[in-house]
Amino acid sequence: MTDNTTSAGEYGRLDGGESALRGRTGAGAPAETRGKTTIADGVVAKIAGMAAREVAGIYNLGAGMARALGAVRERVPGGGSGVTRGVKVEVGQRQAAVDLEVVVEYGVSIVDVAGDVRTNVISAVERMTGLEVVEVNIAVDDVHLPDEEESESDEGRVR
Repeated sequence: MTDNTTSAGEYGRLDGGESALRGRTGAGAPAETRGKTTIADGVVAKIAGMAAREVAGIYNLGAGMARALGAVRERVPGGGSGVTRGVKVEVGQRQAAVDLEVVVEYGVSIVDVAGDVRTNVISAVERMTGLEVVEVNIAVDDVHLPDEEESESDEGRVR
């Protein structure tokens, strides 16, 4: 990522009638070097959340209370899709760090799933944003048991 920012005073003309920016970027400079791109934390969080959910063995993201509140929020119009539930990111100019809270399926190797999640998240974020992912911290908050399907669907009902 290139940072070519200029202050307002640099947009004037030089004594010879030449643009002050000409020396900084050059008329023939590639377009990708002209300006600054800023990527919001929420964008990186969405990418990381989608990449984590793609991994086999991940049941859901978010701790128990976050999942419960997220389920309610998803039912409210305009409440959001919950893609970033269980995802926290810190984005700098060139680097990003990701924290994930996950629920894994019963019977899978947590170590293997965590490694797969790290690989997928790092690959997706770096490919889509150009940021270097310095760490992906994973907190396994729960294990989803096969017989929990019925009780979870009852919890989300409004009575």
